[in-house]
Amino acid sequence: MEAIVAVYSDWGIGSGGTQPVVLKADRAHFRQVTEGAAVIVGRRTLEDFPGGRPLKGRHNIVVTRQNIKIEGAQVVHSTGEALAAAAVHPRCLVIGGASVYKQFFPHLDCIYATKIDFIPHSDSFFPNLDRAPDWRCEEQGPWQEENGLRYCFCTYRRVS
Repeated sequence: MEAIVAVYSDWGIGSGGTQPVVLKADRAHFRQVTEGAAVIVGRRTLEDFPGGRPLKGRHNIVVTRQNIKIEGAQVVHSTGEALAAAAVHPRCLVIGGASVYKQFFPHLDCIYATKIDFIPHSDSFFPNLDRAPDWRCEEQGPWQEENGLRYCFCTYRRVS
């Protein structure tokens, strides 16, 4: 299973349920990497999407404790249910938020991380993969710039 995340220099990923800094290039990268795949997302993160609606062109698996229906999404209530729902798809990415990343972290073998060279206030963090002995940065693209912020795209793989 894979994940995709944008992290700041301190591995922060958000504050108050949203991303403090958003880059157009990161959004385009996200679209390209996730297009046609299944995605696992928490209900609160889904609410932060444009219009609070599931992403088009992907099979949305929404993890929530609430007994709700979400048009255009498959609602599940546990990690096990989400893993079973994901298993029927050739490719599935965990896309957040923080509690969902944590829940599925043991099941991940590949993480696409956009590193943003900036430290806004964050109250949610992703594990620092550069310091994790069981993860290795397999690819790192060149540093680029958007609106005065440096960023790069990295691919991490779990090592056995």
